[in-house]
Amino acid sequence: MIWTTGKTHWQTQKRPRNPYFAQAYDFMGKWLAGDREFVLHTSGSTGMPKPITVTRRQLEASAAMTGKALALGSGTRALVCLNVGYIAGLMMLVRGLELDWELTVTEPTSNPLNGLDTVDFDFVAMVPMQLQAVLENAATADQVSKLGKVLLGGAPVNLALADRIRGLNVPVFQSYGMTETVSHVALKALNGAEASNSYVFLPGISFGTDERGCLFVSGAVTDGQKVQTNDLVEISGNAFQWIGRMDNVINSGGVKIVLDQTDQRIARVFHDLGIPNAFFCWWEPDEKLGQKLVLVVEDRLREEHVAKLPAEIRSRVSTYENPKHIYFAKAFAKTATDKIDKRGTFQQFLKSSNG
Repeated sequence: MIWTTGKTHWQTQKRPRNPYFAQAYDFMGKWLAGDREFVLHTSGSTGMPKPITVTRRQLEASAAMTGKALALGSGTRALVCLNVGYIAGLMMLVRGLELDWELTVTEPTSNPLNGLDTVDFDFVAMVPMQLQAVLENAATADQVSKLGKVLLGGAPVNLALADRIRGLNVPVFQSYGMTETVSHVALKALNGAEASNSYVFLPGISFGTDERGCLFVSGAVTDGQKVQTNDLVEISGNAFQWIGRMDNVINSGGVKIVLDQTDQRIARVFHDLGIPNAFFCWWEPDEKLGQKLVLVVEDRLREEHVAKLPAEIRSRVSTYENPKHIYFAKAFAKTATDKIDKRGTFQQFLKSSNG
């Protein structure tokens, strides 16, 4: 189902019966009525989900910043296919109202183009899984050229998708942000002449790192408050490269290992061997090493992959980054926004194995 709306014709529309569209309608009503504060919920990808209160000024600042950075002015035709119950989807509604866009709202699905009568947009925000599903479906793959500018967020872009993106004729960006910054504060171009490995801070964002090397940001989108992250970064000018999360650093035999970096190196092995399985690096206690690096793979690999994978990984990573054991989990636990819950997955796996 779809719902077409915007600042002008929202006021002439009745409240939709569909509960999801009604949720979007109710927020838009509060916004147009001038509400000054809104309660949002974090995604739970880096800890327990929690409610936070943000001001109208923060949301207005974020909408203006995105509109300026991506040159999305009045009349922009935007597809809203992210859950409006979380900041990424909610900000699409705010942008539509503040920047006078034409919005096509769909219920969140893995392939948001399925079921659309026509695809002709200037802007869409998706999670990587959605873009991948669009590209893998013969019926929707050729419609990507009609999406305008594409903004990806919420999860890393895997190597196979990154390869596909480089060949697209529409600009694709990856966002960096969080609920506390009311959506993104930096963008990374994934294709075209501006393609880079670095995120570029948007105008108006102040930034720096603490004694750990972790990023902090502030600006109108944070109501002037410094938001301290646990993201290890390397800053150069007005851009930065993301290294990994501080809480994903383990000490194994006296050597610090950034699990996110090890994930990236092992991802290349999976990609080169043609293994589609999801995986992540994690750790378990070890008497000798303190924390032992392990690899958790979703479901069972084909026999030829089981035989090749350990040796191939050893040839690509350092001795310290070579997983000491490979575990196979039937399914990965997910957060409310469909991100892999690594800690939850491993705990569930250990519980089922010991049960």
